[in-house]
Amino acid sequence: MGNCSAADADELLAERGLGGAGASAGLAGPGAAATLVGGVLLIGAVLAGNSLVCVSVAAERALQTPTNYFIVSLAAADLLLALLVLPLFVYSEVQGGVWLLSRGLCDALMAMDVMLCTASIFNLCAISVDRFVAVAVPLRYNRQSRRQLLLIGATWLLAAAVAVPVLCGLNDTRGRDPAVCRLENRDYVVYSSVCSFFLPCPLMLLLYWATFRGLRRWEAARRTKLHGRGPRRPSGPGPPPPAAAAPPEAIPAGPPPQARRRRAKITGRERKAMRVLPVVVGAFLVCWTPFFVVHITRALCPACAVPPRLVSAVTWLGYLNSALNPLIYTVFNAEFRSVFRKAPRLCCCCC
Repeated sequence: MGNCSAADADELLAERGLGGAGASAGLAGPGAAATLVGGVLLIGAVLAGNSLVCVSVAAERALQTPTNYFIVSLAAADLLLALLVLPLFVYSEVQGGVWLLSRGLCDALMAMDVMLCTASIFNLCAISVDRFVAVAVPLRYNRQSRRQLLLIGATWLLAAAVAVPVLCGLNDTRGRDPAVCRLENRDYVVYSSVCSFFLPCPLMLLLYWATFRGLRRWEAARRTKLHGRGPRRPSGPGPPPPAAAAPPEAIPAGPPPQARRRRAKITGRERKAMRVLPVVVGAFLVCWTPFFVVHITRALCPACAVPPRLVSAVTWLGYLNSALNPLIYTVFNAEFRSVFRKAPRLCCCCC
């Protein structure tokens, strides 16, 4: 999202010693070189890690679970960010924060930035909804991929709806400074921040709290049931155990086999995949909360002095999240870790 505001455009140019025809001088400084190297490394890490996530899920049947379908959608958002947003952002940062390209390209950059960031958090929300349904009403939960694909499609459509006003002329205001690429309309900044972050985050956290609370209750009930079972009948000759002498009506009837199978599906591979989700959500909040707090503060308080370096730092931190998710899967998910070890073979098979 826009990394400069109208109020601090002149301050940005003055602070970084850039302006007019001398703006390209920022390329010669050591800070610009470090920015370029860091940007290239970040883009490479995002592309490599998230491509590996997509290839792994596509090639390994063990990873093709409903939760991982959403993770692939999240990885796709990160890949598009690395291809469509990060190169132009790094270019602007190397120039000292000065925008030297066309206004139309700036508007496209802002729209894609808003949409992809919104798609990321909407995908996390979709995972929370899907997992809540799987735990709260397991007998009605449909594991077929069609429902998950419809939910993923809805997240992308909603994300596009949040971003499309930028492409419809909202950013083309009178007195616009062509040297700064930003979201011009402060009302839209508040609207997009609320829709993309401040509303979805509490909903997502509430759903995860309810999901893991229900999961703990289910596991406690399952352990109680297992501990309450009688001893198994020995295989050799001899008298039957005392429990066998009980009349049939005294033996409690267990749940039907179909219900047992449906409940057991929650305790398999999908439950293992759920363990990584709190870490993914936590990393997203740590990386993006500072950006949105600074972003909406500048919109609601134009007179507040927000240093451009702080704006740049929180923007870099937000983009860093796109490179963290594959590392999280590697550290906290044993199945992803085992598949990632076979990465060379996966790449050869895809080629």
